[in-house]
Amino acid sequence: MSLLFSYLVDPAHWSGPTGIPVRIAEHLFYSVLALALGAVVAVPLGALIGHTHRGEFLVVGIANGMRALPELGLLTLLVLLMGIDLVPVTLALAVLAVPPLLAGTYSGVRNVDAGTVDAARGVGMREWQVLTKVEFPNALPLVLGGLRAASLQVIATAAVAAFVSFGGLGRLLIDGLKSLDYSQMAAGAILVAALALAVEALLAMIQRLVVSPGLRGGARRSPLAEITGADTALEPPAPEPVPAAPRPTTEPAGAEP
Repeated sequence: MSLLFSYLVDPAHWSGPTGIPVRIAEHLFYSVLALALGAVVAVPLGALIGHTHRGEFLVVGIANGMRALPELGLLTLLVLLMGIDLVPVTLALAVLAVPPLLAGTYSGVRNVDAGTVDAARGVGMREWQVLTKVEFPNALPLVLGGLRAASLQVIATAAVAAFVSFGGLGRLLIDGLKSLDYSQMAAGAILVAALALAVEALLAMIQRLVVSPGLRGGARRSPLAEITGADTALEPPAPEPVPAAPRPTTEPAGAEP
């Protein structure tokens, strides 16, 4: 433990072209590229399947199939086919990003309240407007949840880029193993975990900022409010029952006993 602490606090490891800040920047660069590529594929596909309810079996098949692929073996195969380049690294990591993004987008769009969707069609919205202005905004919590899950998996696995001579925090693991420097390997593992958790916390804050409070719970909104986004269009409370008038306790004058 003391050797690990000494490695992390050594200023020599935090400066220069191979310092820890440079490795973190490289690691994030690979991860962001993979997440962007995965989002370009998974988000439109998941939204389309969730909106049309067609090809729903693809979500389960694609998600389970891509999760079952061995990441290191896939990266090695892509490098053998394409050569040592950034493209095979990005493709291999994007395979990890697609399943949670696809499942999150599909589930979010698919589970939007049917009354809200019918109200949108009732006011004359076209199908693409229903998807982009009603369903997708309501699905945003699950979409961002899928992004958070994908970021954790990609950042935790991006260390494999060092296996094919790229940078990132994986270099601490590969170089430490080569030189039998276990403190360097432990530092690399801790930094990868810390980076993944830091990005997760950042995305959780962003999710809280961009998601409407009405989608996080609270007052029940009417279908029209879901379409227009008007916070004032809350459903009116049910009217309280009017108490019945009390019956007279005395008999009217002139009534027979």
